[in-house]
Amino acid sequence: MIHSPLFFFITKSSINHYTMTGKLAQFTWPALVANEILNKRLGSSNFIADFPSNTEPLLSHDQSSLSSKTMLNDQKDTQKNKIFVSTWNVGGIAPDEGLNMEDLLETRNNSYDIYVLGFQEIVPLKASNVLGYQNSKISTKWNSIIREALNKNNTHVLHSFKLDEEGDDKKGIYCNNKELGNNNNNNNPGLQGPQDFECIISKQMVGILISVWAKRDLRPFIQHPSVCCVGCGIMGCLGNKGSVSVRFVLHETSFCFVCGHLASGGREGDEKHRNSNVAEIFSRTSFPRRGPMLDLPRKILDHDPVLCRHVILLGDLNYRISLPEETTRLLVENEDWDSLLEYDQLMMELMRGNMLKGWHEGAIKFAPTYKYCPNSDLYYGCCYHGKKAAKKRAPAWCDRIIWFGNGLKQIQYARCESKLSDHRPVKALFIAQVRVSSAALRSFQNLFLSERFEQIETPFEVSPTYEFVCKKQSSFRL
Repeated sequence: MIHSPLFFFITKSSINHYTMTGKLAQFTWPALVANEILNKRLGSSNFIADFPSNTEPLLSHDQSSLSSKTMLNDQKDTQKNKIFVSTWNVGGIAPDEGLNMEDLLETRNNSYDIYVLGFQEIVPLKASNVLGYQNSKISTKWNSIIREALNKNNTHVLHSFKLDEEGDDKKGIYCNNKELGNNNNNNNPGLQGPQDFECIISKQMVGILISVWAKRDLRPFIQHPSVCCVGCGIMGCLGNKGSVSVRFVLHETSFCFVCGHLASGGREGDEKHRNSNVAEIFSRTSFPRRGPMLDLPRKILDHDPVLCRHVILLGDLNYRISLPEETTRLLVENEDWDSLLEYDQLMMELMRGNMLKGWHEGAIKFAPTYKYCPNSDLYYGCCYHGKKAAKKRAPAWCDRIIWFGNGLKQIQYARCESKLSDHRPVKALFIAQVRVSSAALRSFQNLFLSERFEQIETPFEVSPTYEFVCKKQSSFRL
């Protein structure tokens, strides 16, 4: 049962004198919970980005500006974009300045159009972090490390913007560059030069962080970014567990990424709590429509792949293996992944097709990602004796990436070997079908012919997604 805030205030009135320690000692539980719920609601449409979207559209084409006749007669083209997705529970451990993200992001050998990085437990899930005011210092550190990894040879200072609570991206609020990891102390904090990748959305809820980055040449085509936070933790509403979801439109295709941290527990029946969390996230996540002319999906499951709408769920989903611990450890030691996966709770849920009907997961060919001893390749329970040995946790594939519908093709599903926390990060690579209108293409071409752009004599390297533009046009630089 999920209690409403009113129910909580009535039933918990007897603990008004119960206080927290430290900075929270002056507040009572009801006041803290009310503050957290209100802050979460007001912040559900706020996020940090390098630029305010649509403040000054680089393209004259906008779905809302097209006449109905133009929209009906507009021809559609389809292109392919490469999407990188990763999830990592970092166990409340702050990253070192020298943390190397290149192996996770594959920046040495590959380049993708969009990077979506999800994190869980970027701060310890203690009462002061769950009920107190949100501290963005750690998310700033992660964004700084991501920025450096994606723009290894091209670092510049950028404007940062926060979206207001109504999600009005035409009223971008300037915020401190340091919130996005721009640590340059130059007196002019403005845009000094282009970066290969720019942050289009970064949003934190307690320990959950999702950070979305796109190639610079894609930014003019990304519109209507929105976020939604759903708390499923304490009392069914606080943010120690739950999800942060983002939605944006690339050309005429809507993308939704849901970064989740579901209920923990390895006892029989605990998977029902995780299933309940998923149902709550699907039910309570809601995005703004963004105008009467735009039929953008409001709910996660409104992202119909037939209409070129894609959705990916990533995170520490916490599903375990329904086998005795001794059997699980023996099969892990023998690397018998197929036998283990027959009893994997998420795999069984996907096969049943109840709550996750229409969802898919790539083949798992890697070892369970949880739970490891600190700075070790040994699973928890193998490296402790005595009292701690009684708290063994059997290995499990807690960290997962799944997708909805048929509009995405997964080309890689793997784990990485960072020993920062007791989880190993997981990554997935996708090819996404993206619908592009001929009207948008003409606007793009006309824009390149305008005086706002400088023509260059030698071609520059472009994303494969823009081959349809460059085949018959000269090369230009934004």
